[in-house]
Amino acid sequence: MEQQRTLSGSSQSPRSPSSQPFLSVSVTDPVKLGNGVQAYISYRVITNTNFPEYQGPEKIVIRRYSDFVWLRDRIFEKYKGVFIPPLPEKSAVEKFRFSAEFIEMRRQALDIFVNRIASHHELQQSEDLRNFLQADEETMERLRAQETGIFKKKPADLMQMFKDVQSKVSDVVLGKEKPVEESNPEYEKLKHYIFELENHLAEAQKHAYRLVKRHRELGQSLSEFGKAVKLLGACEGNSLGKAFSELGAKSETLSVKLQKEAHQLLMNFEEPLKDYVRAVQSIKATIAERANAFRRQCELAETIKLKEINLNKLSLIRSDKVGEAEMEYNELRAESEEATRTFETIVRLMNEELVRFQDQKTLDMGIAFNEFAKGQARLANSIADAWRSLLPKLEACSSS
Repeated sequence: MEQQRTLSGSSQSPRSPSSQPFLSVSVTDPVKLGNGVQAYISYRVITNTNFPEYQGPEKIVIRRYSDFVWLRDRIFEKYKGVFIPPLPEKSAVEKFRFSAEFIEMRRQALDIFVNRIASHHELQQSEDLRNFLQADEETMERLRAQETGIFKKKPADLMQMFKDVQSKVSDVVLGKEKPVEESNPEYEKLKHYIFELENHLAEAQKHAYRLVKRHRELGQSLSEFGKAVKLLGACEGNSLGKAFSELGAKSETLSVKLQKEAHQLLMNFEEPLKDYVRAVQSIKATIAERANAFRRQCELAETIKLKEINLNKLSLIRSDKVGEAEMEYNELRAESEEATRTFETIVRLMNEELVRFQDQKTLDMGIAFNEFAKGQARLANSIADAWRSLLPKLEACSSS
């Protein structure tokens, strides 16, 4: 899995020549802190870099899941058009949230997340990333408290926002307003591909989960079968009893191999598939931002037309409000030009990001499916060798 983590995002190692810029991050040593509903997992985040804007070649800080969420939200807000790496889900089920397996999966996913950001040519320049990798815990807590966004807005602001949305929806439903959407064949093709990819990845991940479950169940069954057969062998004092005992021992050995392979299948196959389901959902969020930017651009263009008509009317009648109207018109025009630039930037970045995403997906999925095939071949050979080694003794018993 370390190989996959590297390919999925981490940049050059600290051993790279000093002439080559590098930024490498490790998320390690998960520790449970607190009790009950206040309990959480903390992680050591170790940064090695030769970037001049960092405090030194190595920095170690303590972070918790909410800090990673802060980083993701900040970057998503500032880097429109970039496919922001996804975070693992936050489990609300107590018995799973602090299991050793869940904690390791979470640590691994957080490690991949932050290294993808650190290796991205634009995101690695983020001031928020530098704060995340270097700030002490008190500063980090203060930064989280200052976070702005929908959940930090005042109740009155939220009510107005919900009313605006409700009004827009009502207008569309009643036919008063048609939603403004981008009519671009390439864009439509992209959306279709992303939605199809999400469905197929989710389906593959579902069946990967079932494979993990089947391996575990078979391993448990073999363990129980092995114990039962060993007890049966203990009742027999002859060669049959010895054969049964060996059969039971082999079953228990294979049980351990199956459980180990189930864990490898989970970490090296199911988790990468789940990670890419989350990645596609992140891309969908970027698509939504593009749609919002396009609508904003169109709305401003329409408003400018109305303002221009109004300005011409006022000019004809020589109204004393011409100056004020002209100022509003110029401000709106500047805002419209900025909205157009924002939309065009999002489109350009998305085109670049899609190429990068496709290349990385090909690499990561190749590794995941290769690991899957190797693991299944390894397991099949172990099972075949184990049963084959017992055949002479069992055949001798059956022919005596």
